[in-house]
Amino acid sequence: MSRHKDVNWNLPEPNVQSWEQANTAVLMDIRDELKRLNRLFHCTSFMTIPSKLESIRRNTVKKRSHHKNK
Repeated sequence: MSRHKDVNWNLPEPNVQSWEQANTAVLMDIRDELKRLNRLFHCTSFMTIPSKLESIRRNTVKKRSHHKNK
């Protein structure tokens, strides 16, 4: 079966002979996008974002004033 990646299918035609191929192609496109997202989510740079944000939050919080009112 040939692959038609990222094809905009014209499905309402009355002579469509292979709905199964169209469905399979769509599923393969979804699979490719999920693989791409998984690679991103497992990237070291992506994984360190939460700790970097926490570090920025800690470094930008206002310090409490320890002055006593007279």
